[in-house]
Amino acid sequence: MNIYVGNLSREVTQEELRKEFMAFGRVTSVVIIKDRDSGRPRGFGFVNMPAKSEGQAAITGLNGKTLKGQTLTVNEARPRPDIRGKRQLHPRSSKEVKDG
Repeated sequence: MNIYVGNLSREVTQEELRKEFMAFGRVTSVVIIKDRDSGRPRGFGFVNMPAKSEGQAAITGLNGKTLKGQTLTVNEARPRPDIRGKRQLHPRSSKEVKDG
């Protein structure tokens, strides 16, 4: 189960986040998303837990918990829509732009 973790303190490490989730079961991966230009954490990440029941327990147990001064938002991750290569309208005009 892929789990979204939002409102992370910029001070939280992947290992600290892993330990929080390991209290609920096996964790296969932890990724804290970083800004590609500055390399600083963006305040959210993803945790993967293979057992759905353990993942659900982690969501219930950690959503709303305070970690390093920030109240976590924890829920099942939604698939990211793939918009690369698809036509879209430019946000400030009605002209079509090719993305990608």
